[in-house]
Amino acid sequence: MHVPLTVADFLERAELVYGERVGVVDEPHQPAPPWGSLTWREVARRARAQAAALDALGVGRGERVAVVSQNAARLLTAFFGVSGWGRVLVPINFRLNAEEVGYIVAHSGASVLLVDPELDDALRSVDAPHRFVLGAGSDGVLHREDPPEPWDDPDEHATATINYTSGTTARPKGVQLTHRNIWLNAAVFGWQAGVSDRDVYLHTLPMFHCNGWGMIYAVTGMGGRHVVARKVDGGEILRRVRDHGVTLLCGAPAVVAAILDAASDWPGEVPGRGRTRIVVAGAPPPTRTIERVETELGWEFVQIYGLTETTPLLTMNRTREEYDHLTPAERAARLGRAGAPALGVRLRVDAEGELLARGNHVMEGYWRQPAETAEAIRDGWFHTGDGGVIDADNHVSILDRKKDVIISGGENVSSIEVEDCIFSHPAVAEVAVIGVPDERWGETVKALVVVAPGARVTEQEIIEHCRARLAHYKCPTSVEFRDALARTATGKLQKYLLREPYWAGRGRRVN
Repeated sequence: MHVPLTVADFLERAELVYGERVGVVDEPHQPAPPWGSLTWREVARRARAQAAALDALGVGRGERVAVVSQNAARLLTAFFGVSGWGRVLVPINFRLNAEEVGYIVAHSGASVLLVDPELDDALRSVDAPHRFVLGAGSDGVLHREDPPEPWDDPDEHATATINYTSGTTARPKGVQLTHRNIWLNAAVFGWQAGVSDRDVYLHTLPMFHCNGWGMIYAVTGMGGRHVVARKVDGGEILRRVRDHGVTLLCGAPAVVAAILDAASDWPGEVPGRGRTRIVVAGAPPPTRTIERVETELGWEFVQIYGLTETTPLLTMNRTREEYDHLTPAERAARLGRAGAPALGVRLRVDAEGELLARGNHVMEGYWRQPAETAEAIRDGWFHTGDGGVIDADNHVSILDRKKDVIISGGENVSSIEVEDCIFSHPAVAEVAVIGVPDERWGETVKALVVVAPGARVTEQEIIEHCRARLAHYKCPTSVEFRDALARTATGKLQKYLLREPYWAGRGRRVN
């Protein structure tokens, strides 16, 4: 027997087995109308209501529904209300500006755009055939009580979400993740992370970010509880851990740093000691940070590695019985590796030192970009663009990034996009954008600029030029002026030489 795997399976089980249990705790001051706490039966009812509303709008199977929102119960519901009935959800980074969001809406061909009320003014210029503000009177159409039309021929190979990610091109690429990709990633991730019905998951990770790494589905399917956090604040995270009994959260190293900073001033014992585990990815954190998670927080540190293109799980590194006799520092050294291949994932390093992957988590392709898809997936292997090694224990360590993407605070920044922006300044003759180490953000954006003859420009002017045109997390935090930039004989920038002085003495070229 073959029964197609679809994302609807996760919410269906939550309602069936844990219907009267509180499934989602929204922000207490969420813009009107406040959702508060929702049982799994209520979440499922709202998902069906959204699907019925899309039926009424004439939005067919396979059509795209874009949503721009901070973490919210409404956003979590859309992952099921849209994809669960055969449409394609396009969750967009809420930090992007109107021009960037507009490009994604247009490129994806979204027929519906849903916007968080806090973002409505900033995104007023972005339009779609159907546009609604979540939580406002205009989205009443999204909450119909008549039952939705069933998805009669569910297909696990159909695209469930398109997640846009910055890469080596100035424009982001739309990663097509199928129901099968998402289902198996959630099952494997949840199994290896030990997700159960007793877990309380805090959404410090943005839900748009590769579908919350799959925890949206994994926690739902097991009947755990989601606690929504719209903004990251170390002290507030600790308060949520205390007040809601949080057992699990995910985030970039910057989130860990914020928690550790807040814990240093926390009165009494840090909440969650011996109970909470934190899953970290986006960049390899310093070993000292990993050690502090154990010694200062008393939490379990789990590291994973992956990309949006791999849904994202490729590797996981958790403490194990063999580490029990080690000191915290020794344990941290082992946990500093990206980890061993997840169940069903195959990894190898090619002759050029690039990490290649294959498995059920690898994307279907890039939306409407067949050439880029063919370049990324060759001979049955996905090319990660990351340089790495696989040690004798079959654990991966990421050493360098072959593609020019900077990961700052867990967010991908295309160096080419930032270079294009800076080069539009009339005083700039040449520019190279690189990632340099940063204790808080892992990496931060640095611009190396050659000024045009006779022109004058300051560091702050370059930064402000970018901030007026790009999402702020993409903008350089520092600018260094150079007489010339290292190039090959054919004129190509030698970024590895430009990065080298900033990474000298480090064993790897990502932070």
